[in-house]
Amino acid sequence: MSAARDVRMPKYPDCWETCGSCASGDVVVLEVLVAPGQTVGFDDAVLTLETGKVALDIPSPHAGRVVEVFVRAGDPVAEGQLLMTIEPS
Repeated sequence: MSAARDVRMPKYPDCWETCGSCASGDVVVLEVLVAPGQTVGFDDAVLTLETGKVALDIPSPHAGRVVEVFVRAGDPVAEGQLLMTIEPS
């Protein structure tokens, strides 16, 4: 069995940093789309983030079983922050 892999907050899209109308405020978790024990595929949406007027789905960088989720809806997130761990399939 492979070791669990961390899923971290990716670098914010460039448009979030340069667009004055949508990049205001913190980036927060709008919705957690997976739960521990659930199986996800590569590129499946695992979280929805929101900042200002923009919502963005975050895809899974790995296929496998979700081991643990470290954020909840409403939590602010920063680049590089640990979001969840996935045990590769």
